[in-house]
Amino acid sequence: MSILAFDLGASSGRALLGRLTDRKIEVEELHRFPNDPVQVGDRLHWDILRLVHEIKQGLLKAKHQDIALKSIGIDSWAVDFGFIDKNGELVGNPYHYRDRQTDGAMEALFAELPAKEIFGRTGIQFLQFNTIFQLYALKKANSPWLQQADRFLMIPDLLRYFLTGDMYNEFSNATTTQLYNPIKGNWDGELLDKLGIPQSWFGPILQPGASAGKLRHSVCSELGIDSIPVYAVAEHDTGSAVAAVPALDRSFAYLSCGTWSLMGTEVDQPVINDLAGELNFTNEGGVDGTFRLLKNIMGLWVLQESRREWERTGKSYTFPELVASAEKAAPFAAFIDPDDPMFLHPGDMPAQIRSYCLQTGQQPPEDVGAIVRCILESLALKYRYVLELTERLSGKQFNGLHMVGGGIHNTLLCAWSANAIGKPVWAGPAEGSAIGNLVVQWIAQGELADIWEARQVIRESFPVTVYEPENRSEWEQAYGRFLQITRLA
Repeated sequence: MSILAFDLGASSGRALLGRLTDRKIEVEELHRFPNDPVQVGDRLHWDILRLVHEIKQGLLKAKHQDIALKSIGIDSWAVDFGFIDKNGELVGNPYHYRDRQTDGAMEALFAELPAKEIFGRTGIQFLQFNTIFQLYALKKANSPWLQQADRFLMIPDLLRYFLTGDMYNEFSNATTTQLYNPIKGNWDGELLDKLGIPQSWFGPILQPGASAGKLRHSVCSELGIDSIPVYAVAEHDTGSAVAAVPALDRSFAYLSCGTWSLMGTEVDQPVINDLAGELNFTNEGGVDGTFRLLKNIMGLWVLQESRREWERTGKSYTFPELVASAEKAAPFAAFIDPDDPMFLHPGDMPAQIRSYCLQTGQQPPEDVGAIVRCILESLALKYRYVLELTERLSGKQFNGLHMVGGGIHNTLLCAWSANAIGKPVWAGPAEGSAIGNLVVQWIAQGELADIWEARQVIRESFPVTVYEPENRSEWEQAYGRFLQITRLA
C-alpha cells in the first residue's frame, strides 16, 4: 500500500507517493504546486489556505488514480507559525520569515534578556527571523492577533489541524522556535514568562513517528475519500532531509542544499556550551530523539533571487543556463559572505552583490556569468568554513560530505564544494525531505526497524554521485582570500 509525503518548500510544494517493496523504495511525484509569498502593503505573508487547497488536490489525485493511501505526513520550512482563536478559527495569515517586522528585534530583545541566557536555555542559533523574535516583534507592535490567540501552531501543525481537527506541536519544528528547552525536553515555561507569552498557547509535543489523528469527517466528505491516518514526521524539512542521508557511518556530516543550506552533524545530545554559542550553532530536534548540530547558511536563495530580478527586467534564464554562464566566467574574481544581512530580504540581489564587493574593496562582477560564479564559489567556500567549525565543535573528523536536497541538481556547486572542502562529496538523494518524511511513516508502521535501517534502504534505492576534490592549490589560495574579504578569519 502507498503512503504520501507532502513536502512544502519556500517556493514550491509537492506530494510524493512512496511504495516500499522488498526493501526498495519507489517514489512518484503525484502533485506539484507553487508556494509564492504574498506581499500586502509592507507585509509579507504565506498563503496558508492555498496550501490547504493544494494538499487536498494531492489527495484527490490519489483518489482519481485509485491509489489507496495508508497514511500521510507533512513537512515544511521552520520558524513560521499561525494562531488559532478560542473558536478554532485561524487568526490572520501567517507572516513570512523574510517579513521586515523582525528588523532590529533581536538586538532589542537582547537589551531585555541576555543572549547568553536564551542560548543556554534553547541551544538555538540566533537568526533574526526565529520564532522568538517574530513573537517579540508582534508584542512590541501591540498586534491584535495576540489578543485573539488561543493556540500557537507551526506551519505543518496548522495544516495538520485543518485536516484532522487535532492540535499538536511537533518536536523537530518546536525546537526551531527558540522557545523549547532541549535539556528539560519541553517548552521553556520560564522563558515564555519572561517574554510575556502565555504558556497556554503551547500544546503537547509529538515526536516524529507519532500518530497525529486521522482526516476529519468534513475533509473526507468534501473529497469523497475514506479517512486516512496522519503521522507526525520530522516536520521541519531539514529534519526529514537529515533522516534521508544515506550514511552508513554513524559519524557523518551533511549539507541539506536548497533555498537554504543547512550543514552539520547528528548528535545524541544537544551541544550547549560557550563555544557553540560563540560559533552560533544550533541544536534542532531530529528523528529518534537525536539532535541536528548545524549552522544555517543562506544557500541558493541569493541565486534564486538574482534570477527573479533578471526576470523582472525581461531577461529570463533557466538554472542550467545560469550554471553554464558561470563555468565560462573568470574564476575567483570576487567573493561575498552569503550570510551577510544585506542578502536576507527579497530585492535586487545583483545590485546587492555589487554593493558588497565595493564595500569590501573588490571589483564588482558585472555580467550574469560573473555574478553567478561569485555566488556559487562563495557558497562552496562558506561550506568549507562551516564544515571546519562543525569538526571543531563536535570533535569529529569527517571523511567527506553528504549532500541531499534539490540543490544537488547543480552539479557545478557539488563539484566546487568537493574542491573547496578537499574531501569527497556524496550527492543524493535530491528528494531528501520527502523521502525522510516517507521513511518516518514506515518506521511508525513497523515496516522499517529504525532510522539506520531506513538509511540503508535509502542507500540501496537511490543513486549517489561521488565528486572527488580537484584543483586543490587554487581552491586553497581562494579560501584564504575568501576568509580575508569576508572577515571570517
